[in-house]
Amino acid sequence: MGNVPNGKFLIDGFPRNEDNMTGWNKELQDKVDLKFVLFYECSEEECLRRALGRNQGRSDDNVESFRKRIQTYVTSTMPIVNNFKGEGLLRSIDSSGDPDTVFSLT
Repeated sequence: MGNVPNGKFLIDGFPRNEDNMTGWNKELQDKVDLKFVLFYECSEEECLRRALGRNQGRSDDNVESFRKRIQTYVTSTMPIVNNFKGEGLLRSIDSSGDPDTVFSLT
C-alpha cells in the first residue's frame, strides 16, 4: 500500500468472486480499514443497451455474449455483493441515469 496520499484509495471491480474474496481476506483484511463498498445498480436491459451502444467493434459485442457475462456476474459476483451488504458495508447507487446524474449521486 506504500505511498498512498492520505492513506486512501479506491479499488475498482474487486473482489469479483469467492476466490478473489478469499485472497483479499488472506492478504489485506488486517491491513486495510475498509469503510464501504460502492455498488452501482443497473437493470440488465440498461446494461445491454449501454454495452451494445458503445461501438467498440469487438467480436464479442453481441447480446448472447453480454447475457453470458451477466449470468457469470449474477452467479459469481452477487454473492460477494450480498456479503458486503450483510456486513453493512454496501452503498448502492442507482446508475440508470445519465453519467452526470450518476456522478452526482456518487
